[in-house]
Amino acid sequence: METRFRGKHLIEEKARKDTKMTPKSNKDSFNEISEEIELATSDSCLLLSAEEEDKEATGLNEESLWATSLQTFIPFLLAGFGMVTASLLLDTVQHWQVYRHVSEVYILVPALLGLKGNLEMTLASRLSTHANLGNMDTAHQQWSLIVGNLALIQCQALVVGFLASFAAVVLGWVPRGEFNTEHALLLCASSVVTASGASFILGLVMVGVILFSRRFNINPDNVATPIAASLGDLTTLACLSWLASLFYNSMNNLPLLSIIAIVLAVILIPVWAWLASRNVYSRQVLDTGWTPVIAAMLISSLGGLILDFTVSQYKGVAVFQLIINGVGGNLVAVQASRISTELHSKATLGHLPKGMKVCLNPCATFCDKNKSKHSSTARMLLLMVIPGHLIFSYTISYLQAGHTSLTPIFMLVYLTAAMLQVFCLLYIAQVMIAWMWRAGIDPDNSAIPYLTAIGDLLGTFLLGVAFQLLFLIGDRDSDVGD
Repeated sequence: METRFRGKHLIEEKARKDTKMTPKSNKDSFNEISEEIELATSDSCLLLSAEEEDKEATGLNEESLWATSLQTFIPFLLAGFGMVTASLLLDTVQHWQVYRHVSEVYILVPALLGLKGNLEMTLASRLSTHANLGNMDTAHQQWSLIVGNLALIQCQALVVGFLASFAAVVLGWVPRGEFNTEHALLLCASSVVTASGASFILGLVMVGVILFSRRFNINPDNVATPIAASLGDLTTLACLSWLASLFYNSMNNLPLLSIIAIVLAVILIPVWAWLASRNVYSRQVLDTGWTPVIAAMLISSLGGLILDFTVSQYKGVAVFQLIINGVGGNLVAVQASRISTELHSKATLGHLPKGMKVCLNPCATFCDKNKSKHSSTARMLLLMVIPGHLIFSYTISYLQAGHTSLTPIFMLVYLTAAMLQVFCLLYIAQVMIAWMWRAGIDPDNSAIPYLTAIGDLLGTFLLGVAFQLLFLIGDRDSDVGD
């Protein structure tokens, strides 16, 4: 009979029972116990058959599809209504003076709202994996992980805030050929303060969701990432709009206000980095987790450039942009978090589980003949797209908001764009996470930023194409073409 070494679960269980140490000493203990067990592999109690190991490894995912659907759909609706509120807010603030005179603020919107994917959703995915693997069972483990990860996302938020403002200045300056120093300082100050404040609030919410989920035996992979977005868009957009308006109004009365905010942000970066480095898990992300965050910010900024252009052509885009991007990002984040947790429980980083491939055709993502639970989850998530968008769109219509009438032809084109976006994202997620794992990259730290950023870019582009198509075929109500 084929046998394989049990390894990770037995080592972690032994380490938790025999030691109560700091994260660093825990790591040392883990290595010592690993060496002891490797010397004793002849002991039959440490060997499992392939069937037994597969059964144990998949124990984290024994929930039914119905339970997964219920646990996912309720947070998805809550997140959706949060996005509706944020969309109504964007539909209002697009008429503010700061948005009219400093249009580069539009470029900041997808980049900063994407921080919930780059930081908060990644935080939720990391903590969900730690919770499912038993790394948050004691108060000491919880405190160490929480402080380290909150400090980590503060450090990342400030750095990304600076880079997002720089990208907004460059992308706004290149097409126009004009550079305004006051506008550049306004964008930088608004970006870094918004990124820091919103990330701190949402980080605390994520920690509460993870602890609550574990307390009531709910899989945090299903609920944490959608809830990260339920207040994420609204909080971030409200902070950005209010702060940008504040700095804009103070350009004449308090011209140094923007500079003071920027200097304070620069001073705080090394402080947060030092706090994050004190935890072994967050220190690892602090050392290696910058590439996906920065790359995702750049991708989202391109989506912001598209938004800046399309809003000037079609005012109706604004109210739907946050919804289509948010729905796609939320659904693919659930799938990414679940796949990542299963890989952590079944395989060693760098080696894919038996039957899992990197290269597969799109249909295999939704109709896997190997009876993968991810294919059934992918189908379930794809089926949520149409009812979700119908609920959110008609909520906006009922509130008499936006600039677009929900005609049948509009809904057909809009829902087609939304389905195409989520279909592409779920397929990209399956391929990307498998490739990252085989390449030795932890998808908990890297996958969601890329996926949500690609979702923002795809959603904004497809929405712009949808509005252009509607205009060309003659579905021009009084607002779409204005």
